[in-house]
Amino acid sequence: MLSEPASSLTDLLLAVVAAWCALRLRSRMGLTPHWWRTLAWTAAAAFAGTLHHGFATASDRWTDPSWAVVTFLVVVAISYLLAAAVDEVLGPGRARAFWVLRSASLVAYVVVAATIGASIGAILLSEGVTMLAVLALWGIGLRRGHPRAKAVIVALVASMVAAVIRAAPADLVAPTGLDPTSLYHLAQIPGLVLLARAAAA
Repeated sequence: MLSEPASSLTDLLLAVVAAWCALRLRSRMGLTPHWWRTLAWTAAAAFAGTLHHGFATASDRWTDPSWAVVTFLVVVAISYLLAAAVDEVLGPGRARAFWVLRSASLVAYVVVAATIGASIGAILLSEGVTMLAVLALWGIGLRRGHPRAKAVIVALVASMVAAVIRAAPADLVAPTGLDPTSLYHLAQIPGLVLLARAAAA
């Protein structure tokens, strides 16, 4: 029996959608591989979340190590999203720009995790720094007339709305019949699909 059935099953649905999007992008020629890798690692994180919510949360021994795996996979996925933005907007071979931007969010995560703990809130705060950097890069792309910029920005905003839903008080989302975590999983799906469509456009 699943310890958190709604969170586990919604994470599984998220994993399936992300994996499907990754496979579709991988077959597209001419795209930076960072796009499909973003979605593949997102699928891996969501599948790890499925196991975490379904089984590990029932165990005091495994819940923290399991959550550490989930957060690591999320960090890798967002790193690929940033790498895709650097490649697309600034051009390939800009590893220094990538690491300067990525270091800001990694430092933020260490600071937040050390002060308030490695919680969902901690990763949302720290990875929010990376998402803002990605959004800023695509803002530059929009100004330069990049053909994917507008669609990617819409997808990123949709993902940020999902993060706001996760941070919402439980009583605010109670009318949906789902807890904030399960609703967050479902709210991420439109953003992922929009991102895959923007990358493939």
